[in-house]
Amino acid sequence: MSKKVADKELYDYQEADLIKIFDKIENMPSNYNLLYQLPTGGGKTVVFSEIVRRYIRQTGKKVIVLTHRIELCKQTSKMLTGFGVRNKIINSKVKELSDDNDYMCFVAMVETLNNRINDDKVNMKNVGLAIIDEAHYNSFTKLFKYLDKAFILGVTATPLSSNIKLPMHGNYRELIVGNSISSLIEKGFLAKANLYSYDVGLGTLQVGMTGDYTVKSSEDLYTNLDMQEKLLRAYEERCKGKKTLIFNNGINTSWYVYQTFKDAGYEIKHLDNTHNKKERNEILTWFREKPDAILTSVSILTTGFDEPTVENIILNRATKSLTLYFQMIGRGSRRLPHKDEFNVIDLGNNVARFGPWDAPVDWQLIFENPDYFLENMISDDEIESNFTYEMPDEVRALFKNSEDIQFDVYTKYHEAVNNGEKSKLVLEESISQHAQMCAENSEDVFDARILARELKDDIKDRIKKYSRCIINNTKNYRDWLYDDYTRKLRVKINEHFM
Repeated sequence: MSKKVADKELYDYQEADLIKIFDKIENMPSNYNLLYQLPTGGGKTVVFSEIVRRYIRQTGKKVIVLTHRIELCKQTSKMLTGFGVRNKIINSKVKELSDDNDYMCFVAMVETLNNRINDDKVNMKNVGLAIIDEAHYNSFTKLFKYLDKAFILGVTATPLSSNIKLPMHGNYRELIVGNSISSLIEKGFLAKANLYSYDVGLGTLQVGMTGDYTVKSSEDLYTNLDMQEKLLRAYEERCKGKKTLIFNNGINTSWYVYQTFKDAGYEIKHLDNTHNKKERNEILTWFREKPDAILTSVSILTTGFDEPTVENIILNRATKSLTLYFQMIGRGSRRLPHKDEFNVIDLGNNVARFGPWDAPVDWQLIFENPDYFLENMISDDEIESNFTYEMPDEVRALFKNSEDIQFDVYTKYHEAVNNGEKSKLVLEESISQHAQMCAENSEDVFDARILARELKDDIKDRIKKYSRCIINNTKNYRDWLYDDYTRKLRVKINEHFM
């Protein structure tokens, strides 16, 4: 059941949230700061557009809606117009706005409005309600001093500040939590996500001043050949032939992805913030119209972008930002008559770090105690220690003559230590098993050596576990162990055919 408003519809859950918000607007002081959470795809813009319409009708006071990107300004203005709210965008072309204008609603980017106010070109005294879209960004707080007599409504899918030093409970008095992702899936408003995680070693990543992984360390990891091959394999296993959006942490990585897919014969385009408006529109039009389009991008499409026909989201990056995690996956969550589910390929251990996209989240706890949430986030070391390598079916088929391909590094290590033997015995046993597997599935020594290359991931997994056991888990040491292991494996394979 839904309620018709202008040429837009409000669903029951949106109407219920609106009633709660209006109760605060009517009963709290005029300078009260309220935060409202609703998942990406839940219709936050629809809710606050109807709030604007009712507020103006009931109070006769002006409203301003603040965003952080020009695309969001235009989308918001269009939605407000659809609700019958006459509005004006304060952009770079609007140099001055007199007090006697007949607009009741304004939409503005933070920086633009801040500049106009500082130049005394815009007066905020008549504004009774200010709505902050994507309120988790901290750029908005600089305007609060000009809105000290207005009711401020912040709107976000993730009430966790983008700056850990400026928690949201410092700027907002209260949080109203809307329907959960799982509830919106169950009611048929969001598509269900099929999550597929590929284990990735993130030991080389570094955390920067923002609290997230640096672009440089991400570029170093995600441009290497192993990661590019893993990405391509994941696409071919889960996404091939369907519209796919790939998120990267760095422009260089995205270009590597573009070239990798192009070399593999796929039609793909790259988009980043250096493209001009015309190029961006052409690329997004191509992406919308081509059913099996592949688009590789940097974070430019996490907000202000809505393409419901996306069927695959690939997280070709790791992030420590809960907000970014939800934003990226949310790009595929729009439901269509022929689309009730979509795929998420995780190549950054993000699902292990934050939990499944549709799992319950205690937003009140995160809002009130963000430090507790951040301090208890599972570490990369802990995530990787729980990795269980599974040999892909196509690789297992190459070793069909080998009954047992399993090797428990941890058990073998503890046995060696308890028996007073050298820990290196573990790797020697592992090499012997791998050599045996290669020999019994090959016609001659040359075939066996070629077959050994297919064990690369299995070898790396065993070395990683071994290096954890001896508490020497540096990348340089693991690389040395890998080279030493493969050299000894070739020697061992030769022995089988002598």
